[in-house]
Amino acid sequence: MGIDIQKRSIGLNFNESGQAEIRVWAPLAEQVAVLITESAAVIDLFNEEYGYWYLQTDQIKPLETYSFKISSRKDGKELVRSDPASLLQAEGPQGVSTAFDLKSFPWTDNNWQGIALKDFIIYELHTGTFTPEGDFAAIEKKLDYLVELGITAIEIMPVAQFSGGRNWGYDGVFPFAVQNTYGGPLALQHLVNTCHEKGLAVILDVVYNHVGPEGNYFADFGPYFTDKYHTPWGQAINFDDAGCDAVRDFYIENALMWFRDFHIDALRLDAVHAIKDFSPVHILAEIKSHTEKLARVTGRTYELIVELDLNDGRFIRPQKEFGYGMDAQWIDEFHHALRVCAGQEQKGYYSDFNDVADLAKSFNSAYVYDGQYSPHRQKKFGEPVGDVPGDKFVVFSQNHDQVGNRMLGERTATLLSFEMLKVMAAAVFCSPFLPLIFMGEEWAETNPFQFFVSHSDHDLVEAVREGRKAEFSAFHGDDGVPDPQSESTFQHSKLDWQKLQVPLNLKMLTYYKTLIALRKQNEVLADLDRKNVKAVAYPEKRCLMLNRWKGTQKIMMLFNFSDQKQNLSTGETIQDWAVLLNSSSLVWNEPHDEINSLPPGEQITLFPESILILSKKDV
Repeated sequence: MGIDIQKRSIGLNFNESGQAEIRVWAPLAEQVAVLITESAAVIDLFNEEYGYWYLQTDQIKPLETYSFKISSRKDGKELVRSDPASLLQAEGPQGVSTAFDLKSFPWTDNNWQGIALKDFIIYELHTGTFTPEGDFAAIEKKLDYLVELGITAIEIMPVAQFSGGRNWGYDGVFPFAVQNTYGGPLALQHLVNTCHEKGLAVILDVVYNHVGPEGNYFADFGPYFTDKYHTPWGQAINFDDAGCDAVRDFYIENALMWFRDFHIDALRLDAVHAIKDFSPVHILAEIKSHTEKLARVTGRTYELIVELDLNDGRFIRPQKEFGYGMDAQWIDEFHHALRVCAGQEQKGYYSDFNDVADLAKSFNSAYVYDGQYSPHRQKKFGEPVGDVPGDKFVVFSQNHDQVGNRMLGERTATLLSFEMLKVMAAAVFCSPFLPLIFMGEEWAETNPFQFFVSHSDHDLVEAVREGRKAEFSAFHGDDGVPDPQSESTFQHSKLDWQKLQVPLNLKMLTYYKTLIALRKQNEVLADLDRKNVKAVAYPEKRCLMLNRWKGTQKIMMLFNFSDQKQNLSTGETIQDWAVLLNSSSLVWNEPHDEINSLPPGEQITLFPESILILSKKDV
């Protein structure tokens, strides 16, 4: 079955005449019928090629519920299952599917031209904990705040239907269904439309490396999974084994739906290193090709951003250069090097990073490991990125993983000084990469972001609890691991918007606004040409100098990660430069004197845990 770029071809969809067209892949079935809950009708589907079953009918209307009755070819047993391509599971993963008309929403964003990737300033949020209400409608109420902050793109953690109402989203079971407790598909469409009206792009986090456990009956339909490979989170999705063509189409259709029917601007694909595919054309490359076809039809630009634990340029190289063509990738190595600079203990994967030298390497080369030996991995790792531009990389000082995968989910604001938080933020926004901040970071939120679930299966809940304890036993013992199933763990992870009444938190918020405005308005900082970047480390002083330029315009950034004053020789006549930002200024709550004039010569003194941003005067 071919993919129709302009409309969804699988699941239940309503055509122009209002009839329901139903198509499901079930090669293991002798017969498939649709069960319509409201009318109690049972209607057989017709067998098509390659294991597909199809029906066109006027007997089901939008918002009515349905399921499939599958008669097994192997043993004749009959199973009743929800639609794998369901758009709405109003009763959760275990319930029936709800028919939803994707074309019913009255879009008003026809003039939306999108935002260039190079201009993305990303705000990552979790729908359930971003607001007290924890739904899409509540996010809309905060959009003006995000615009005022300077954000240009919000990134929403996964919304594919999961069990219960509390989950990070990476346990999603129905890739096409929008979480019912968040408001479902209509509310998501409304949120995206409102974002576009306010000039915000929307990135949606999707998971194509596994399917969550509770309510996952995909294997009853066909070989959605393969035992050839394994993932840390469940069965590997079948992208290259027998029967994989329909599975590949399933996920290509999913990506196209978010772009076409929800007007999403970019997808962030979770942990693509766990996608196993040795097909001649990798599934990511095929998703990219279909996305480009859709873009030519709609006239809009769509981005594919990957989370990748491999320093492998193949993922972000263009397809004409035998790459997969992904538009950008997260680089955790920048985060790891930055955290070690800020005082993170060198344990686990942090053991591979060596203070300011590796942060300078990341500023200069994106990857820290580009072919040298990695002690943590015990092998040579990575390859040089070459001349790949800076807008191919997303950097951060924290994100949902780096916070939530700590045992207690501590945010950086509870681990480091107020001064160091400012230094880390400046490192992100002064980098020649795409900056991302994690919700609440901008006011130094101290509420944790912990790991939480709300499964209904007792054995699964116990397995998650034990797994979480085992993960941290070597470091902390079994005591103190927050219960993932407890509602209190979820409630403790919600942002505390009342902190915006606290002067110190407001000071940090103003600092972030200033940094973001500087990033946007300064011609040098806004330019992501990595050829115009030079970072120099001073390991003995725990300082770093970052120089960036564009034409005759030059910016010098001086970082002091130490808790002592440090004198640096910059190689420049300091009086030829002007101060753009000084984090040790009184205005940022520091007890130091203002820098009213820069010293003569090349030497300059940096206050402890500070960042000084200088601009070359026109001389």
